[in-house]
Parts: sequence; structure tokens; C-alpha cells
Amino acid sequence: MKHTLLAGACAALLVGGTALASSHREAPNITKTPKVDNTDVYLFRSYESGRSGYVTILANFQPGENPYDGPNYYLMDPNAQYDIHIDNDGDARADLIYRFKFNTTYRNAALDIGGTSVAVPLSNVGPFASSSDPTLNVLESYTVTVYREGQLPQLATNVATNANTFIKPFDNIGTKSIANYAAYADKYISKINFAGCAGTGRVFVGQRREGFAVNVGEIFDLIHTNPVGPTNGDTNALAKKNVTTIALEVPTGCLTAGSPIVGAWSTASLPNASGVQTQVSRLSSPLVNEVVIGLPDKDKFNASAPYDDAQFAKYVTNPTLPALIQVLYPSTRAPQVFPRTDLVAAFLTGVPGLNQPANVRPAEMMRLNTSIAAKAASQQKSLGVLAGDTAGFPNGRRPGDDVVDIELRVVMGALLTDKQAPSRRLPFTDGADVRATEFRNSFPYLNTPLPGATD
Repeated sequence: MKHTLLAGACAALLVGGTALASSHREAPNITKTPKVDNTDVYLFRSYESGRSGYVTILANFQPGENPYDGPNYYLMDPNAQYDIHIDNDGDARADLIYRFKFNTTYRNAALDIGGTSVAVPLSNVGPFASSSDPTLNVLESYTVTVYREGQLPQLATNVATNANTFIKPFDNIGTKSIANYAAYADKYISKINFAGCAGTGRVFVGQRREGFAVNVGEIFDLIHTNPVGPTNGDTNALAKKNVTTIALEVPTGCLTAGSPIVGAWSTASLPNASGVQTQVSRLSSPLVNEVVIGLPDKDKFNASAPYDDAQFAKYVTNPTLPALIQVLYPSTRAPQVFPRTDLVAAFLTGVPGLNQPANVRPAEMMRLNTSIAAKAASQQKSLGVLAGDTAGFPNGRRPGDDVVDIELRVVMGALLTDKQAPSRRLPFTDGADVRATEFRNSFPYLNTPLPGATD
């Protein structure tokens, strides 16, 4: 089943290392369908106590969720398919796919109004602590189908119910509707059995507090900030937003095949006019399509597959972002060595001796060497590999990795020599920092979403 289900151009990710914001509204067409806008992907060895034999994959969708956005909130699209792809042999084709499909049930709660039963306009008609409570008017469920090369697709099983369906908790309406949202949502962290996989994993789909930190407003206003100032000197524009997370924890042996290195990316597809599912969004490493891929190719990138990423190579080997930074801040100097093979290694092929698979085909995907042990949150370094923490970005990505600062420094030449990149030692930053200790230490790692209202 090796295939290239419409999924992005890898070369862009490389320069994505040069980008300045996660994939929120990153291409013209995706702004029309936010329910399938893939905003971030995380891939890391699980660092929750007792879970060292697992890998966690998070794929976020629906950017910029306001906590108060009732009455309909942020349902997933039942016509879409949301995929997590795994390449475990370096050939830029998916060997394994986890496909999520959603279903929405409206209970049609009604009130007797003057002897006439009239449906209410709200998602709930009273407080609730479980998705089975009749006061919740809208219920979302989902299935997970596993596609393995050479095998027929099979539905994963909910261990608790022995059924093939899982419940997605409703969004955090507010404390009057859901008194203890954390406890409510955690009920739907489910154990899952995958076909053809020894061991039991976990799955969760639901609203989380946005974990990506970026000074997005000033960055896109021609870098209206000090790019070499303090790492925490500006505002995280996403601090008061939520996001919808597809979270999957899988036994490591279910992902690997011979080599400990795996690549991952996420896509979303919608039916076209003929009813055929067509890819409309693709993401792996952050900051690719926004500021790496040129405007004419942004929609094309979202509809493409890693195997075909050579078509976007010029955006990686000859990136525009360093030149723009130099124009806006003449005291900095962009690297003048081309092609930028340092970026190719960092973002397209993996780094030799770290996370580059044998016989790799250059392609934009997040690569993780699963043989490198996880670090507890208190021991993680926000700059990942640049700070000597080889369990962090770009060897996968953890919630506490400051990918914006890492990628800014790499694009400005952190991996080159002083002669090749005169500004390589400057502490480039967007001013919005992030740390692992800010997140929960257990699956699904991202924090409880902000409520729409409080007491």
C-alpha cells in the first residue's frame, strides 16, 4: 500500500526551519476550510513515567479556536479523512497510515413550548460530566483505520468497549456547563488495539490549549520586533487560543521496521465534486508553507506528497527568508553559500548520525530516531539538538521545543561556519519562548483547553 496520498512537499519543511509561524491559514485555499487545516505535528518518544516503550504523535487542526465560540464550537468534519502517515524505510512513501473518520450525532433536544415540541438552538441544555449525559445535545465519535503495506485495512479496537468507535469530548464551553473539564476530557483517553501490532496504545481526540508559541502578529508585520532580543521579550499571540488535537500513542515496535528511524506527516482530505477524497492539507515540521514556499505554490504544496518534493527544492536550497531578514535588519548578514545543503540535511534527509535513514530519499517529513531515549520534561532543553539535547527537534518534536527560535537560527546559518554565515552565532528569536515544564507530563501532553466562561 505504498502510496503518496496527497501530502506535501518535503523541501518546504527544510526551509520551514526558516519559517516564523506554525501552519495556521498558511495557504489561500485552506482558509476556506479551517476544519481540515493541519496546524502542528509533534513526534517524540513518550516521556510519561512508565511509557518508555511508546512513541507519541500529535496532529493539531482548526487554528485559532476562541474558547467562547458558541453555540456550535469546533466540530470535526464528518466528510473529511484525517491521516497520520509513517515512513519507516526512508523512501518517502507511507508504510503505515492511521486514518481518523468522524461522525456527529444531534440528539435534537427539545422543549415543550405551548404544547409544541421545539428543538433548542444550543449544544447543551444543562451541565454535563459525561458525553452520555442527555443534557449534551451534540455527540462526536470517531473510528481509527490502520493501513499497512501489503495488508487489508483494519479498524482499531476500543479496549474498554471492544467496539470500533471512540468518543471525542465536547469543547470546553465553560465552568457552568462542565464543572471539571480536565476530569471530563480525561475519561476519553482510550486504550486502543491496532491490527497487526503487538501491544496496546492510547488515543485521544479533543480540544486542547494551543501549545505552539509564536509572536505571530509582529513577525508577519515585517518582523516588527527585535530578532536578536530576549527570548521571552514579546507576546505569544496564541496564548489565549485552543486547538483540536488528534493524539496517538503507539508501541515503538509497531512503527519501526528494521531501522529505529521513522518519518511522519499528517494530511487531511475532502471529497471533490466526484466524491473522491482529495488532499487539501499537509504538515510535518512547522513553519514551512507560511514563509518558505512561494505564494504561487502554497496550495500545490498542500496537495502534494513527500515523494514528489523535489519540485519545491529551490525554496530550500535558495531560501528567501534569510535575505528578507537581512533587508529588514541590515546589521545581520544572511548566509551566501548555495545550495544550502545544511538545510537539506536538517529538514529533508535527517541529520547524518542522528536521524537520517539509510538510502534516504529527500522529502519533507518529521524524522525521529526512536533509539534515542526520552528525557523528562525537567531535563529537556527548549533548543533541542542545538543545545545538545538529541531527543528534541529536529529529531522529532516535543511540545516544549522552541521550534521558531531553532529554525530561525538554522536558517541564518547555525550549522555553517563563521565564514559562510557571519551572523550564525546571534541568538535569533521571535521573543515568545516555550518550555516543556509548561505542559502536562502525561498523554496527550497538551494542556486542558481554556473555558469559554468561568465562575
